[in-house]
Amino acid sequence: MLNPQDGCQIDKQVSGEFHIVRLIGEINLRNSPDVREYLLALLHEKPRQLIIDLEKVNYMDSSGVGTLVELKRRIEQGGARFSLAAMQPRVKNLFQMTKLDLFFRIFDSVDEARQP
Repeated sequence: MLNPQDGCQIDKQVSGEFHIVRLIGEINLRNSPDVREYLLALLHEKPRQLIIDLEKVNYMDSSGVGTLVELKRRIEQGGARFSLAAMQPRVKNLFQMTKLDLFFRIFDSVDEARQP
């Protein structure tokens, strides 16, 4: 589990087939290896639908984006659905500038991401 002093916290909730992971704080070069390790470990639980809630992420650098790209590829190889939800404008802008908003399924809220 991440140390809050590293600038990021993770909270996980399982609701039926949905695994919802809430990231809180900054995702940067300093803590992205720990975030990556935590998220990839979730694959052993074989979630059918994984939603990453980014509502409380106020900053993400390329190492955080790379972690999400890797996670998406791995989870979808297993036939599961992967979504990002509730991005703050600064983070959403990063995904739009890099055209990754076309690669990811991005929703305005977790509730919206849970819809079929």
